[in-house]
Amino acid sequence: MIHLTLRRCLTQGGLPWRCLPQLIGTSAPRETQTRLVSWLPTKLICSRQLFTNRLLSVRPITCLASRLCHGNHPGGPQGTNAHTKEQAFSMKALAKSPPPALYLGSAGLLPFVAAPLFMAATGSFCPQVAHAQVVYGASIVSFLGGARWGFAIPEGSPARPDWLNLGNSVVPSLIAWLALLCRDNVTEGALLVLMGLGLSLHYDLTLLPGYPAWFKAMRTVLTLVATFSLVATLALKKFCHEEEEDTTQPQR
Repeated sequence: MIHLTLRRCLTQGGLPWRCLPQLIGTSAPRETQTRLVSWLPTKLICSRQLFTNRLLSVRPITCLASRLCHGNHPGGPQGTNAHTKEQAFSMKALAKSPPPALYLGSAGLLPFVAAPLFMAATGSFCPQVAHAQVVYGASIVSFLGGARWGFAIPEGSPARPDWLNLGNSVVPSLIAWLALLCRDNVTEGALLVLMGLGLSLHYDLTLLPGYPAWFKAMRTVLTLVATFSLVATLALKKFCHEEEEDTTQPQR
């Protein structure tokens, strides 16, 4: 009966010392009770050690508590930690770029690079070519602002359509418009385009969330190449002689 009572107590999740009143109160011989009193402390020590080991083997819940504290991103279904890890900036992510985005982005650099290469090959600065480069750069700056607007509007996007995202998306378009107004001054137009490119890259990398890592890496490379092309055009304007326009009109 003593063993049945002890087994029932352990099976139901109880502790051995809680069964002591039931075991002592049983109608057992005095010799059996004396043996029980001498055996029970050893069982209590083993049970306490087993209970302590179970407590120590419990996995920490710091990760779960961290997720509960951070919660999900208000604009997306994934958690903040997973979202931050996914959007972490690294130039190695350029290899994960989709081929259409990589090829079209690289082809978009041709008007930037072709202008200074053409003027360097001819050995003279051509205002028409430089102006065409500035106009193309202004259209790219305006496109980058519109891309941010289009990224924030769809439902489930990590970038919410708030004042920060949509307001900053308008700034590159305004800078591009000012650059187009500088038709008679290529230097000022090129500087405005450089400002728009740098500001758009700053928005996409640090200020506004949402873009994947491969797009950030590709944007960095494309912006650097476009910037160096505009700087090369300004250097050619300073160190090369300017090509004069032919003002003579054909006689009829």
